[in-house]
Amino acid sequence: MIQGVPAPALDRELILRDLVHDGIELIQTHISWVLLGQAEVWKIKKPLSLGFLDFGSLEARHRACEAELRLNRRLAPDVYRDLCPVTRDASGRVALDGEGELIDWAVRMRRLPDRDRADIRLAQGRLDRDDVDRIAERLAGFHASARCDEATAAFGQPEAIAVNVRENFAQTRDSIARFITPAQAEEIEREQLAFVTTHPERLQARIAAGRVRDGHGDLRLEHVYLDDDGEVTIIDCIEFNDRFRYADVAADLAFLAMDLSEHQRVDLSEHLSARYAQHSGDYDLYSVLDFYESYRAYVRGKIASFVTAEPEVDHTRRERAEASARHHFLLALAAERQPMIGPALVAVGGLIASGKSTVSARLGDQMSAPIVDADRTRKQMLGIRATEPVHDGSWQGAYDPAFTAQVYDEVFRRAQVVLASGRPVIVDASFRSRALRARARDVALACGVPFRMVECRVDPAIAKERLRERARHASVSDGRLEIFDDFVARWQTIDEIPASEHLVLDTSQPIDDNLAAIGEIVRTWPPGLS
Repeated sequence: MIQGVPAPALDRELILRDLVHDGIELIQTHISWVLLGQAEVWKIKKPLSLGFLDFGSLEARHRACEAELRLNRRLAPDVYRDLCPVTRDASGRVALDGEGELIDWAVRMRRLPDRDRADIRLAQGRLDRDDVDRIAERLAGFHASARCDEATAAFGQPEAIAVNVRENFAQTRDSIARFITPAQAEEIEREQLAFVTTHPERLQARIAAGRVRDGHGDLRLEHVYLDDDGEVTIIDCIEFNDRFRYADVAADLAFLAMDLSEHQRVDLSEHLSARYAQHSGDYDLYSVLDFYESYRAYVRGKIASFVTAEPEVDHTRRERAEASARHHFLLALAAERQPMIGPALVAVGGLIASGKSTVSARLGDQMSAPIVDADRTRKQMLGIRATEPVHDGSWQGAYDPAFTAQVYDEVFRRAQVVLASGRPVIVDASFRSRALRARARDVALACGVPFRMVECRVDPAIAKERLRERARHASVSDGRLEIFDDFVARWQTIDEIPASEHLVLDTSQPIDDNLAAIGEIVRTWPPGLS
């Protein structure tokens, strides 16, 4: 039990300060007081009624604490422990989990190491692409199991989104000029409202696809933790208003992507989106991602602007908040600009076990580009895990020509969505026939973007040895030794693509050498540039 000193009954600031001793540190947020101990954390709601939240009564704060516990256990099950009563005894002494009159509630949590926090790891150079991939996979899994029904879907309607957008502008109308010019503010408002009013079909399609769910709502780097084993824990979702948590999964993703951009790592931001799309099969997120990144940046700017107006905020914190507000508002303006690496379609193909998926993955890292691969798309269309084997006979079952045609239809559709967002895309497939290669090239031409065909080759003996090794492990690919010779027999030599668009790689050579060769014909992310 942690005890404080006697404090006036109605002075919550004094009560909270009295609890800060013996290694307990007080952190104040806009709506909470957080007590940091060595091993535990206690979070107490401020008695506020702000329209979008109501913590005005003890009962309301208790309900909010219960919701916080329940909702955050979805992504941090072993962090959120229980509710802890805040009490005052007959002598006026305040305690957490003590004796006497119940005066409030706290959420009790296990304290996570600061060194594991994603923003700290990033600042120290310890957040890399593999870490971002793990975050993307964790987030995709969370969204896949999150609540999705008529109640959540209502918040993905264009009218509901417009309410949130207009509310942001209304709440900053009198203060925005302190941070950006009137012309910049007008452009942000015009672009965001124009998206909602001119693209309602995109938003409706997201609802129809089941992409509006009960998400996190406040997904930023400081709420993400990665331990030394790669385990991803995400804390502090929004519990006080369903309206801010029920949203398109792309809105959750965009919050974190925006935060990476705000930390000057646009390459990791794009990598996060690309890997999330791959894990979730949700490439249509690219039709709304830039809008949501702009929206999320504006929300962060708005919150920072609120902090600058709080009278109890000291000079240093106010200066930080002013800088944050300005930066986020400008980020909202820039979010819908063209990405640094322009759109292009890179088709990576070859025989079974020719190394095309390895090349695609490494190239995807260098381009921070989404990879649309036929193997994973096929599994997603079948509704099975990516590594679940499908060992039908050659050209039968899941590999029947008719179903394969549907798979490629979806592959090219996904690629077009990415290209329409102004980003490059990598298509990883065998491209065994001239007809399939022609379709890929036609997609690029229709979108007005460059086309490149990267053909992976390797000695058949090496390919067969790779297949023997693959059989010992779970794999997304269903290519196996038993069908290799038949596949080779049906392969159509690539002789129809102009040399300027066609690169042949020997994948028995070092991968870095092959990537360097690709870099001569495909634009990748400049080394060291963020």
